[in-house]
Amino acid sequence: MDSGPFFNISWDMNFFAGILSIILIDLVLAGDNAVVIAMAVRSLPRAQRIKGIFFGAGAAVVLRVTLTFFVAQVLLISFVKLAGGMVILWIAVKLFTVGEDGGSESDKEAGSLLQAIRLIVIADVTMSADNVLAVAGASHGNLFLLVFGLVVSIPFVVFTSNLLSILMDKYPVIILLGAAVLGRVGGEMMITDPYVERFFHPNKVLEYGIQIIFAAGVVVAGKLWIKLRRDRYNASSSGTT
Repeated sequence: MDSGPFFNISWDMNFFAGILSIILIDLVLAGDNAVVIAMAVRSLPRAQRIKGIFFGAGAAVVLRVTLTFFVAQVLLISFVKLAGGMVILWIAVKLFTVGEDGGSESDKEAGSLLQAIRLIVIADVTMSADNVLAVAGASHGNLFLLVFGLVVSIPFVVFTSNLLSILMDKYPVIILLGAAVLGRVGGEMMITDPYVERFFHPNKVLEYGIQIIFAAGVVVAGKLWIKLRRDRYNASSSGTT
């Protein structure tokens, strides 16, 4: 039974096997994206967190659907993953230091929701290559399965990120671990860039080493950034008194 050539919904074992594979892929690959969202909304009031999570994840998935049709070719271009990895590292440090600014609370709350959504979308689109490619492979060219896989990732990411944001309130060490995870992802993207692979020919040991270095580097950079801003804030406060 086929519902049309465009979506090609055929109620057979291959179709249902594709759906099951896509659900499992979304479950496995939702973690990194959930970390980004949880860290982006952790400084928001509880009432705004769900809004930030929902709108951020929804906007990111819409962009994923748009990007899916050419992401595989784009990732083969030299320096694309290298640049994407740098963006992730910048976002990781920025998210690690959220809430540590010296500005007034009203200034923070005014733009925090939009800022969280913006960071979620940028990071998710940059990091979504693995999810998009895996779902595209499992769909075998079936547009319905492709869109289904990208859309069904929303509840997985929303639930996981909401849980993480709550845990971050109780256990601040999760924030540090989240930053390290994003640093690892950024390092992995950079070391697997086609140009870097052709020039350095990295083996698995080097790849894992780079991931560890960038995971630790994000945490160190974030702590130094926080200390620098606190010193500046304290200096300006003492100067006005």
